[in-house]
Amino acid sequence: MKPLLAARLRQLQRRLDSDELSIDPAVRKEHASDKWLMSVVPDAVARPRTAASVSAILRFAHEHRIPVTPRGAGHGYAGGCVPVRRGIVLSLDRMSRIRQIHTGDFVAVVQAGVVTAKLQSAVEKKGLFYPPDPASRAESFIGGNIATNAGGPRCLKYGVTRDYVLGLEVVLADGTILRLGSRTHKNKTGFDLARFFVGSEGLLGVITEATLKLIPLPPCRACLSVGFPTMGDTARAIRAIFASGILPSAVEVADEFTLAAAQKRTGSRLFAGSRAHLIVEIDGQERSVRSELRHTERIVRACGPRFVHRAFGGPACEAIWQVRREFSAALKDTGLKKMNEDITVPRGRLEDLFRFTARLQAKHGLPVACFGHAGDGNIHVNVMVDESKPGFETRRDAALDELFQQILSWGGVITGEHGVGLARKRWWPLAASPDIRAFHRTIKRALDPRGILNPGKFVE
Repeated sequence: MKPLLAARLRQLQRRLDSDELSIDPAVRKEHASDKWLMSVVPDAVARPRTAASVSAILRFAHEHRIPVTPRGAGHGYAGGCVPVRRGIVLSLDRMSRIRQIHTGDFVAVVQAGVVTAKLQSAVEKKGLFYPPDPASRAESFIGGNIATNAGGPRCLKYGVTRDYVLGLEVVLADGTILRLGSRTHKNKTGFDLARFFVGSEGLLGVITEATLKLIPLPPCRACLSVGFPTMGDTARAIRAIFASGILPSAVEVADEFTLAAAQKRTGSRLFAGSRAHLIVEIDGQERSVRSELRHTERIVRACGPRFVHRAFGGPACEAIWQVRREFSAALKDTGLKKMNEDITVPRGRLEDLFRFTARLQAKHGLPVACFGHAGDGNIHVNVMVDESKPGFETRRDAALDELFQQILSWGGVITGEHGVGLARKRWWPLAASPDIRAFHRTIKRALDPRGILNPGKFVE
């Protein structure tokens, strides 16, 4: 660390509570990365307890041009909170209070460090529902969900995180604290500035508090777990379900490679004999759920499944989803490096996508594991790389280049929920036109003229 920076950090420490800024090597190392493959140790870690402290940190950093990388729980897959310019990592983990759950207004007011599953559990005890459900919901923070516009299986019926953001408290790069939006479910007072920060990946401001929309908790849920001979059969079943007029709350798929890894990790024999898997969840009133479940089961049985298992009620459904939540870890267990891409294609392109990834695998000699949110076209395409083999970098990069080019040619996008971060920075110029990239830079300069917030990411 340069002497001037060390002196500045000591100066900042004196302005904060005694434990709000640390230069301890172990603490700094803990905050060097997320779930992506890159790690950079910051010069210091700030863990403020209040928006006022966040403001003081940013005001000081702005004045002295010190890089600041906002951080939630560190469960992202895009390198979004890796402090590539070192400086200060600003962690929101201590700002973890659920301030209010109001059953009359159907809102929750929470600090940015509240764990998603904790909020969901708290609102469900009051008969309310916060639907966004990223796979990391047991660990991820609401603030990080908002910064990446996180999704999850229930996006199909209920939408993504942005659809539940009514208001935000945001601290700008110069320390200004803004309270945006309101607690009403409709608001057209000026620009929709609260949602402007949704998906901003820590580049425009630091989210410290959110006012979130809640809805009534569906009293009943049920699932079908279905094994198929091929991914093509699965895609046809999905098409038939939608054609019938049924809107499930979630539709998930997984391919053969993913199923084999999950079976090995969990010991479950659920997938034996299947090369593709489908989960369909339905929720609502019990009578309608039972009716739609029967109708959906008839549809999928007509598509030639290897098995169809029913689950009725919350605990039985969660048993199915628990196996699904092991997919990512199961792929890591293979010993191969998992290049986790969360592309999204128009829903009508699902069968094309599965055929394309099969060709991609054969062409480049790399396993490609696909699973994810088939209901909205957001599929996690994991290029699996054996880093012990010579030339793996060339094959990996060629496969990823080809993947993104094909997705974009179909009108898809390079990331549906994880964000651009560092992981997809290489393909940002391919995904966004020169005018769009320039517009991003204009907004960035307006809100962060000295470029201190999350520098080194896709908007320079």
